[in-house]
Amino acid sequence: MNIIEISSLQQEGLEVFSTLTEAQLRMELEPEKGLFIAESPKVIRVALDAGWEPTALLCESKHITGDAADIVERVGEIPIYTGNRELLAQLTGYTLTRGVLCAMRRKTFPAVADVLKNARRVVVIEAVTDTTNIGAIFRSAAALGIDAVLLTHNTCDPLNRRAVRVSMGSVFLVPWTWIDSAVTLHDYGFKTAAMALCDDSISLDDPRLKAEQRLAVIMGTEGDGLPQRTITEADYTVKIPMAHGVDSLNVAAAAAVTFWELRR
Repeated sequence: MNIIEISSLQQEGLEVFSTLTEAQLRMELEPEKGLFIAESPKVIRVALDAGWEPTALLCESKHITGDAADIVERVGEIPIYTGNRELLAQLTGYTLTRGVLCAMRRKTFPAVADVLKNARRVVVIEAVTDTTNIGAIFRSAAALGIDAVLLTHNTCDPLNRRAVRVSMGSVFLVPWTWIDSAVTLHDYGFKTAAMALCDDSISLDDPRLKAEQRLAVIMGTEGDGLPQRTITEADYTVKIPMAHGVDSLNVAAAAAVTFWELRR
């Protein structure tokens, strides 16, 4: 084991945990060379089980032989930086969840066709920029039988540290990739259902939706909702019935309700 006791906050090799921004970690032009941070032993285990490659570990001293002992055994000869809780909080700028961070290598994004090959229920996330919502949507997608997640390029990165943590590692369990437009899903045999409050919106429990063999649900932002073009070009416009005059749900809550209702 390559355990390195942190002696300085400026120690070489710690940049990935301290000074690099999310954008710098992504390396958008060459994503296969980029990194992301997985936080907490449970999330790190899910990532390792799913085949993601670790490059460095940051761990509270007590967890080396405690909560993270099995992870330390699994990661081989990568650097394992360690120190006390206070020192690591100074380094990262926040208190570590369960005292462990793991830097991992990104993968090349799969083609849309590969992600959709055997899918019957997918969700398209359009222009959702809140990392907590993205993480929660992925967690619901994994739990409630969604086969794939597609994200437009104006949506935030699912491998953002907070999104990964909120998803509890579900971003490693559901196939996902980026997409230019939900319209292209018709080319793969999908009907599309835009979640939007319109005069002609049908109810989520409309039997036509569940009868569709391949259905893509399109979720948008809470404030502006989906663009009019997306709504116009969708096969269905769908709303969740509400009570007590409530007009809508948080997008993550709406996604969970929708996934449950449309499961096959």
